[in-house]
Amino acid sequence: MNNKTGLSVGLKSKIILLAVVPLVISTVIIIYLNQQSARDLASDELSIYEFNLIHAKKEALKSHIAIAMSAIRPILEDTTMDNATAQKKVKAIINGLRYGDDGYFFIYDSNGVSLVHPTQPELVGQNLWLFKDTLGNYLIQHLMAKAKTGGGFHRYIWEKPPLMDQEEKIGYAVMIDRWHWMLGTGLYLDDVYQELAKAKATMNANIRRSFFLVSVVASITLVFVILLGLAINLHEHKLADSKLKALVQRFMRLQVLEKRRLSRELHDGINQMLVSCKFRIELAGNKLQRGDDEAVIKAELIKAEDLINQTINDIRQVSHDLRPTVLDDLGLNTALKSLIDQFQERTAIKVRYSFKVMAELPDEIEIALYRFAQEALTNIEKHSEASNVILQVWQSHQRVIFECLDDGRGCSHQSTLSPGIGLINMRERIELIGGDFVFQSQKEKGTKVSAILSIEPPIMD
Repeated sequence: MNNKTGLSVGLKSKIILLAVVPLVISTVIIIYLNQQSARDLASDELSIYEFNLIHAKKEALKSHIAIAMSAIRPILEDTTMDNATAQKKVKAIINGLRYGDDGYFFIYDSNGVSLVHPTQPELVGQNLWLFKDTLGNYLIQHLMAKAKTGGGFHRYIWEKPPLMDQEEKIGYAVMIDRWHWMLGTGLYLDDVYQELAKAKATMNANIRRSFFLVSVVASITLVFVILLGLAINLHEHKLADSKLKALVQRFMRLQVLEKRRLSRELHDGINQMLVSCKFRIELAGNKLQRGDDEAVIKAELIKAEDLINQTINDIRQVSHDLRPTVLDDLGLNTALKSLIDQFQERTAIKVRYSFKVMAELPDEIEIALYRFAQEALTNIEKHSEASNVILQVWQSHQRVIFECLDDGRGCSHQSTLSPGIGLINMRERIELIGGDFVFQSQKEKGTKVSAILSIEPPIMD
């Protein structure tokens, strides 16, 4: 029984483990997917945020160019002013326009010669048509191309005052059609990237905080599930132990009752008959010594012989009650047939019998089914008033199933556990070898008793 208890505990631990491991794996997967989803969402939000910031920059550039054009438009539209004077005034106006901390305007002619550049006056007069930034970008050519389309944006790398560091910049250029000049301005994007870096840091902090909270909640839930499983396992273990103890106690009680019955039969029956037989033989000896009539002595010996024969029969019956020899000699099927034949002869109740078991049954199952059948037929004979009985035994996978059904008067719920009909003994006999007992009965609709026993080979650790 200790082995069975240990096996049961090991099986329960494996079941709990099989329940916890998928939970842990699924929790980890869910947390990972949640974090991945949060990162993807943060990336999308950063992209949208960057787009909005760049869009705001572009709108500001358009607005600045519009202001610059409005400042020089009166000169451009003054046809009375000669080109040289007009160009000089336009250059002066554009050279003096500023916005923000580092905003300025520049002008290039159609050949790429710098005409106005307030922050780097040394570039004025130089042809920058083939100038490339650090990324190999022909920025003047690209700005000119955008300007000729009616105005457009272009990204490039340029020096940012006052430290003149290389920074990414977005420029916007339009054409001054009167002289085919390109007017442009630009905004540096370092502040955009700083804002994006701050936003990304904030989002990452939120993701880490979310990951921590989810992990804590998942860990607490997992610990709770494990503790709950252990508590249930402990409760079930205690319940199984109590049932096992109760079963052992019933088994011991059955053993004690069986020993008492056997002792009573030996003492009150066989022992008394042997004593009587001894007295008869002694009496015949005494009569023989006195020289009594031979017929009288013979009569005493005949009585002694009858007592010996009766004792032999009683011993056979006791032996049969302990372990029917027909089981050893002929097997369970034949033993049940013999039991049913005796039942039919004794009661005139018809029995339809079926036996379909191919496996070799252990001794404890054979004796349990035989005694179960004895008890079932005895109950039918004493209580059922039945006319027909169906008794069948069959094998289903690794189980053997016994079923006995009669068409008698049945019994009410109050009498189902009456010791007088032996149901408690039947239940305990089946449960002692790990089987299941089923009792079904209705008034005037008969009774069915069933036993289900496992014949699987024992599991080895």
